[in-house]
Amino acid sequence: MKNLITSLILFTSLSLGMVSCDKDNNPTLIPENGNSNVTITNPTGSKMKITIGSAVFTATLYDNPSVTAFKTRLPLTINMEDLNANEKFYYFSSNLPTSAAVGGNIQVGDLMLYGNNCLVLFYKGFNTSYSYTRLGKIDDVAGLVSALGAGNVTIKFENN
Repeated sequence: MKNLITSLILFTSLSLGMVSCDKDNNPTLIPENGNSNVTITNPTGSKMKITIGSAVFTATLYDNPSVTAFKTRLPLTINMEDLNANEKFYYFSSNLPTSAAVGGNIQVGDLMLYGNNCLVLFYKGFNTSYSYTRLGKIDDVAGLVSALGAGNVTIKFENN
């Protein structure tokens, strides 16, 4: 009986922690690539403009090779899909450099890379054990949830 209860608690904990950029709701962890020359440091002060419908947001970007590679794709207008009512995601056709770390405390407005080709914009905060490469964070998230709405949304990313 004790083993059954322990197993149920473990299963429930793992099930509740499964949030990722996988539209099948069957997340697969992507292992670290071991790329030691990719680092995540403090925000650079470099800014990005994010337009969702008529709402315009500014994000402060981090100083890492992932951001540098992402910025070469700008301006970029994409249709982002909704997942788990807490994030919008988009799969690039080619990879970006990564330096994933356990997400931990995800915050509203976090802009991250899941794996090496999935751009994620979070609009609800939560804790996760999944790994992400941090790209930046929206400075003022007021109105973000309503701008993103439910379902898929077209978002434009551009240099500020």
